[in-house]
Amino acid sequence: MTPMPAPRLPKPTPAELDLLRTLWQQGPSTAKQIHELQQRERPDLPYANVLRLMQIMHGKGLLKRDERERAHVYAAAQAQGPLQTRLMDDLIHKAFAGSGKALVMAALRGGRVSDAERAEIQQFLEDTRDE
Repeated sequence: MTPMPAPRLPKPTPAELDLLRTLWQQGPSTAKQIHELQQRERPDLPYANVLRLMQIMHGKGLLKRDERERAHVYAAAQAQGPLQTRLMDDLIHKAFAGSGKALVMAALRGGRVSDAERAEIQQFLEDTRDE
């Protein structure tokens, strides 16, 4: 019998992705800790909004929750790399007709890549040329 594939997690909203970025940087955290970190960029952000969003994300399967302590500790259900890859694959399919080259060319043409990033990309291409 072949094993069933793991269910695909829902695509995070922009607010959920912002919260995930904070969790990926910080590691497992309470809602209070995430609120304090996010308040640095958004001072008007209420704690209740962060807590509610984290509860919703837990319900959707985007976050795991450790309930052993009084203050629940949340962690991303999926590592940053695999989720970003899934989102990028979706973007390539929807916006660039499945062409990774078209995505890269659009990023390079769009002025969003600094000279330092271009040098890093060039070095990567040279390093992986013979692989």
